[in-house]
Amino acid sequence: MKFGLIAGNGKFPFMVLEGARQSGETVAVAAIREETDPDIEGLAHSVKWVGIGQLGKMIRFFKDEGVEKAIMAGQVKHVQIFSRAVPDARMLKVLLKLPRRNTDSLIGAIANELQSEGIELIDSTHFLQDHLPKAGVLTRRKPDRREQEDIDYGLEIAREIARLDLGQTIVVRGKACVAIEAMEGTDETIRRAGNLVKKHLTVVKLAKPNQDMRFDVPVVGVPTLQTMLESGALCLCITAGKTLMFDRDEMIKFANEKRIAIVAVPMSDTH
Repeated sequence: MKFGLIAGNGKFPFMVLEGARQSGETVAVAAIREETDPDIEGLAHSVKWVGIGQLGKMIRFFKDEGVEKAIMAGQVKHVQIFSRAVPDARMLKVLLKLPRRNTDSLIGAIANELQSEGIELIDSTHFLQDHLPKAGVLTRRKPDRREQEDIDYGLEIAREIARLDLGQTIVVRGKACVAIEAMEGTDETIRRAGNLVKKHLTVVKLAKPNQDMRFDVPVVGVPTLQTMLESGALCLCITAGKTLMFDRDEMIKFANEKRIAIVAVPMSDTH
């Protein structure tokens, strides 16, 4: 069986390729011209560069390569999708059918188009199960009483924004919500909170109650912690089993050095 990879930006696509290599699988990559790191060409079995709105071209490439299962990995900026993409006929058909223009609706419709061509969009963590944390405190330092109270409060708020299919991240201080993620992404949300309140911030980033692991899986890494540190946040709460930790060992080491507390909560605690 041959796998296809729809590659966005960042490290996620490279991690999928490495996981596939370790599993002995070959991968054909549809690299998004506006997003994907060009270094991907040196690692994939085959690569086709497509524009962000060229769904028909991507599907034809996968069919020519004999792809049966596809993985979507790496962020594609929402601004790119809704403001700058020039859709081909197939993507235009998808966009015109959308009941609403949020991530779930858009990617779900693309998944349906792939399925109509015999290509199944599968769990984006298929090759990356070791990067999903188990429940518990992941660092030497546990959240202190104030941080735990902010986590408890943050979980309530995060449940609601997840249910409404808004962002995955909120930033809390003193049981008050300082910032909520919209289209700008996690790091910019944390920076915005840091500009408002310079210290004692807690970051809560959660999977949705019915998280579709095929796309928009929550991701954290060392850059997340660096942004937190710059913004005065020393506690991070994520969803166990549903959040990808990039460079996990390096991330935990960095957190321990900087006395950042990281806790993974069970999915049952988030809804």
